Amino acid sequence: MTAPRPLQEFFSIGDVCQLTDLKPHVLRYWESQFRFLSPAKNRSGNRVYQRREIELIMLVKHLLYSEKFTIEGARKRIEQFRKTGALKSQARFALEYETVDDVTARLQEILDLLDGKAPIENPDQ
Repeated sequence: MTAPRPLQEFFSIGDVCQLTDLKPHVLRYWESQFRFLSPAKNRSGNRVYQRREIELIMLVKHLLYSEKFTIEGARKRIEQFRKTGALKSQARFALEYETVDDVTARLQEILDLLDGKAPIENPDQ
């Protein structure tokens, strides 16, 4: 029996960009707009995100991109979640929702390829 792989506790901004499909400048801007997004910095001065912060980033992304809130509206909605004690569950829901949405889009791309509706990209070109 092998030991379970340890879960990654800290993530670089590059890791977070890859996980959330956001650009670094978007994350930095959101940090200026949402006070709860304030990742620690390591000795080199690089941002270091924790899992909780990634869940909050996904909640912000969900509110802004899927629910079409303004930044101010998203701030107010997140404050409501915080006051009612629903912030953690809503952040997890947003993470799950965005994950399912991403998987659905990727599956549709595969179906389009199989149906001949999309050109096959050659990674060697």
